Amino acid sequence: MKRRYRRLLALSIAFLTACSPAPNGSGPSLPTRTMGLQDSLPPMRSFAGDRVTTPTRSNREIGKDFMDLSFQMESGRPVTRLTRFETPISVRVTGQVPPSLTPDLRALLGRLRDEAGIDIFMTGAESAAITVEAIPRAVLNKAVPRAACFVVPRVSSWAEFKSVRRTPTVDWTTLERRDRATVFVPSDVAPQEIRDCLHEELAQALGPLNDLYRLPDSVFNDDNIHAVLTSFDMLILRAYYDPALANGMTRGQVAARLGPVLDRLNPAGQARPARPQNDTTRDWIQNIETALTAGSSGTTRRTAALRAVNLARALNWSGPRDGFALYAFGRLNVGYDSDLALNAFQQSLQIYNGSPETRLHAAHVSVQLAAFALSSGDGQAVLDLAEWALPVAAAHENAALLATLMMFKAEALEMQGRSGEASAVRLDSLGWARYGFGHDDNVRARLSEIASLNPLKGT
Repeated sequence: MKRRYRRLLALSIAFLTACSPAPNGSGPSLPTRTMGLQDSLPPMRSFAGDRVTTPTRSNREIGKDFMDLSFQMESGRPVTRLTRFETPISVRVTGQVPPSLTPDLRALLGRLRDEAGIDIFMTGAESAAITVEAIPRAVLNKAVPRAACFVVPRVSSWAEFKSVRRTPTVDWTTLERRDRATVFVPSDVAPQEIRDCLHEELAQALGPLNDLYRLPDSVFNDDNIHAVLTSFDMLILRAYYDPALANGMTRGQVAARLGPVLDRLNPAGQARPARPQNDTTRDWIQNIETALTAGSSGTTRRTAALRAVNLARALNWSGPRDGFALYAFGRLNVGYDSDLALNAFQQSLQIYNGSPETRLHAAHVSVQLAAFALSSGDGQAVLDLAEWALPVAAAHENAALLATLMMFKAEALEMQGRSGEASAVRLDSLGWARYGFGHDDNVRARLSEIASLNPLKGT
């Protein structure tokens, strides 16, 4: 079965400056003073894969999230039984493996062992329970249009997947237990995109099959804000593999045992009050997907985003869903109605700033606001936004976001006449940019795009 087109729907860094406000004039043509762009870039930097800590919510809330994640597909189809691998779980890597993949996978498996308590390890054996196969994006997209990465049950190779892709063999809802699965990732994209695919798809190979837009602190959310598994995700996976649960359990059987499991694994969540939760309507999801998916006209996408904003308000949501709808609406109005876009970003930031669980969301919105501030010549506003968001991006191991914020900071420093500091920050951004954006041409393009927003660098 085809799984998850989350990378298609990404509203984060992937097309940041395509939606940024344009300054007056045609902008620079990569002037040497911006950053020695004719020179070789510094070595790529990457994160150590340390634990990402997020706030712990009420166990009653987490219990409902667990049930909705585990017993329903993204399409709304019910999953009748819990299925998981029997441990220990072996993982192998095949295909055209880029240099960053194996180190990032090893770091992820280490976190799964330490934080989720799952006995999982790498192997070279063909009989591995989970295969990670890296193939060129063009090959992947030819077979599965617009999918960036996905996971499939009951197969161990790309060739095997293609032979059974339209059969019940790859239907997750028919599983009695999990014995084999393959995660397909692109081999020729930025290291961060490959790493994000590993985190997202390996987590679903192991555990829940659903995504919930209401989650503020999880990769199990199609808003794509979180790039790596959070402590919430690790708690979900730890509970999923707890000895109190077993393959084949029904929803009712799991519900009867889950409360004590979570209280044992997450004692801090016992006393915290459960906040009201309501399900995300299919109408809202359909409007968001229309807004984010290329192919429809700009008017259709903007109208769909506005409907999502209004639905969120009508349902009195306050958090990741209404903030995200406003964020999407803002992105789609940049270049069309800048006042509407700016207002939407400001409202989105206000919502996201209302909870520590959505600090990373606020950091993404800060990039958009920094673009407006830079293009208007307000260097101090850019610095204020960047200084707040930089440690958030670093803590959540988002190199693309981190590098972008540093590039904005460098432009703001230069705008204030602090050229030495600007050069140092810009240089420091490049190692992270190589991990976040991949090819050196992509890094140089991002530098140029952000520099073009600086009114002091116009023609």
